[in-house]
Amino acid sequence: MAIDDVKQLSAESQRLLLEVARKTIESHLNQESRPKSQIFDTELLVRRGLFVVLKMGEELRGCIGYITSQNSLYQTVAQAVVGVATKDSRFEPVQAKELVEIEIESSVLTPLEGLQKVGDIEIGANGLYITQEGQSGLLLPQVAASYGWDRSQFLQRTCGNTRLPDTEIYFFNSKILVE
Repeated sequence: MAIDDVKQLSAESQRLLLEVARKTIESHLNQESRPKSQIFDTELLVRRGLFVVLKMGEELRGCIGYITSQNSLYQTVAQAVVGVATKDSRFEPVQAKELVEIEIESSVLTPLEGLQKVGDIEIGANGLYITQEGQSGLLLPQVAASYGWDRSQFLQRTCGNTRLPDTEIYFFNSKILVE
């Protein structure tokens, strides 16, 4: 799946991916067996990085994901949605009674590409991933746009306190799916 393929994920594939996410989180939090998904949609059988964000209203309730995945896209969303609901250390685990208020947002990632110059960053279209000596950081494309950051601010916020000369910087695009 090329960069344009992620942007063109069909409406049916998007619906199915969000349905898998919703059914998985519901069954997990209600202590039911995970639903058996028989997915034949070829767009959901590819291996692709993905992040899941949970929100209650405008408030972040958790975010977990994978830059790359060894599993199909639909399996990755199922794994990520359970992880975000139960393992994001910044938040208490999601409770079943909260499900009616939880909105699921999934970002399907393109493969990472090395960033050559700051001017290549498109705010709202590109996310950033940095790595340095075993440490890493990632911000999704929507983060810079939501805070009104310019390219330089986005890069600085992603890099944090790392020394840029020793840092590898990558960018990616994503298709954001919201229930």
